[in-house]
Amino acid sequence: MDMQSTLFNYNNQDFKSQNNFDSFKFPSTRYQGSKLKLVDWIINETKNYSYETVLDAFGGTGSVSYSYKKIGKEVTYNDILKFNYQFGKALIENNDMKLSNESVNFILNPHDDIEYKTIIQDNFKDTYFTDDENKWLDMVITNMNYLDNEFEYAIAFFALSQSCIIKRPYNLFHRKNLYMRTSNVKRSFGNKKTWDTAFVDWFLKFVKEANHSIFNNNKLNKSLNLNAIDIDNESKFDLVYIDTPYISEKGSTVDYYGFYHFLEGLLIYDNWEKNIDYKSKHNRLIPKKNVWNDKKLIYKEFDKLFNKFQDSILVVSYRSDGIPSESELKELICQYKTNVKIKKYGNYKYALSKNKKSEELLFIGE
Repeated sequence: MDMQSTLFNYNNQDFKSQNNFDSFKFPSTRYQGSKLKLVDWIINETKNYSYETVLDAFGGTGSVSYSYKKIGKEVTYNDILKFNYQFGKALIENNDMKLSNESVNFILNPHDDIEYKTIIQDNFKDTYFTDDENKWLDMVITNMNYLDNEFEYAIAFFALSQSCIIKRPYNLFHRKNLYMRTSNVKRSFGNKKTWDTAFVDWFLKFVKEANHSIFNNNKLNKSLNLNAIDIDNESKFDLVYIDTPYISEKGSTVDYYGFYHFLEGLLIYDNWEKNIDYKSKHNRLIPKKNVWNDKKLIYKEFDKLFNKFQDSILVVSYRSDGIPSESELKELICQYKTNVKIKKYGNYKYALSKNKKSEELLFIGE
């Protein structure tokens, strides 16, 4: 395959001289819980408040941070997951660095002077991807670790992560279910063509999208990898956007660390095997305790968070069927804010969610 013929070219002047950011578009993603389809509503509901600096405390894909960056705010993106932090590095903190054609070609080809390990091939056979795909992943992540520029690495990691996600049934890594892709059966869901499209094709697509999404809003934007409660708040963010992991009223949780452990593992490639839970069928990473997934602790954690950022405009994305309940969450915010509004988007169904009655809520406290 001639890689050079499949690559893209861009004019740096298009990005450096443009003052209107509307033409820039957040890259596509199938990340669970992404607010990409709701972000225009969120921005619109907060547009009349007075603020210049924004903290996105649970940044996820970065789509909300990206939209605040587009309207000229100084954005601090944060996420406790290392792979999400790389998304923020690539798309929020990064103002002008693109992943070059030279670097793409380096990533996608084997090199005689590099010794390639077989960590994915050895630990994830018949789990998520085919043998050839596992071999490709071992090569690509090894090559990526030779990149000198942190932003080029972040863009490459974003593209690799999205390529892995889109080739997975349910877009998750919570089960050993490669057979769902490879079985010769009649299918009631999924897109076999998407799953079977070559990794290299997806990677090039997502690199192109990421490169074309990068712009400079002339602000000092940052990406952090911290527990939200540990973020330095001395400078006092004008607005803090909060979108925590979700606990349903029945107590089921969204465990992003468990759902996307494979992407976290890629970031600790050389030490991955030391952190695998070999008792699990799908060789997940050793689980970590998360208070946001504990219905007994989440009330106290919300209170600590609201207390920490009580001098900021608080904007909280939530679902009407969650723990705490809508009224309980409002009561928690009201301990620190005299004016709390609740905006309702209406029925919004998340992928894989069975609850059709859930409403998307936006709490705004000032």
